[in-house]
Amino acid sequence: MRNPWNAIIAEISGTFLFFFVGIGSAGWVSRTIIQGTGMDPASSLIVVALAHGVVLAVLVSALGAVSGAHFNPAVTTAVWVAGHIPGRRAVAYMIAQLIGGILAAWMVRALFPVDVFPDLGIPRLTGIDPLQGIAVEAVLTVVLLTAVFGTAIDPRAPKIGGMVIGLAVAADILMGGPLTGAAMNPARWFGPAVVTGNYADSYVWIVGPIIGAVVAALAYRFLFLPEADLDRTPADPTA
Repeated sequence: MRNPWNAIIAEISGTFLFFFVGIGSAGWVSRTIIQGTGMDPASSLIVVALAHGVVLAVLVSALGAVSGAHFNPAVTTAVWVAGHIPGRRAVAYMIAQLIGGILAAWMVRALFPVDVFPDLGIPRLTGIDPLQGIAVEAVLTVVLLTAVFGTAIDPRAPKIGGMVIGLAVAADILMGGPLTGAAMNPARWFGPAVVTGNYADSYVWIVGPIIGAVVAALAYRFLFLPEADLDRTPADPTA
């Protein structure tokens, strides 16, 4: 008999591992800068984007069969809006993800002291105002959720594991990282915020991803999913 706690543990563990690698990669970049051996900004961005994208691809492939491998309150919100998860389980998933985010931030803090990595990679706005930041986070989240629905949830989806979802995260960070940190994930902001006590512009990384998640879920549920034959896997829209 399936134990419902297995999925919750998978969400805590997966979120922890995802953020530990992602935040830790930013910590490593920060330490090289302190030591005077840091890379140029473009190379640093690529390192952080790949770390987040590759580890997410691995974890989604490994834990997807256990919990769906959301690791993100925005993903859970979208799956709930689309009618694929009951509300009670969605709330439990979100709590698990926030716990995983805090644990990851604490672990990274133990590895990188304050003088080396003071902000724990918390998302921040650079050169844009909060409203623009919300818009950027919303659009980036739509990209992520399009990958999630199109490759993991849709019954017509090609069975390619978490590769495309990881690539979506990496691409989003390459574009939005310099502007908002490209969190696309309230828990990615929440963990470092709790550990550092920095809650500046907090609503950007809550409102933006949730808006993007709802838009993506509604679009997929009412526009894209009804358009093809569910018996065809993957669907051929030209057939």
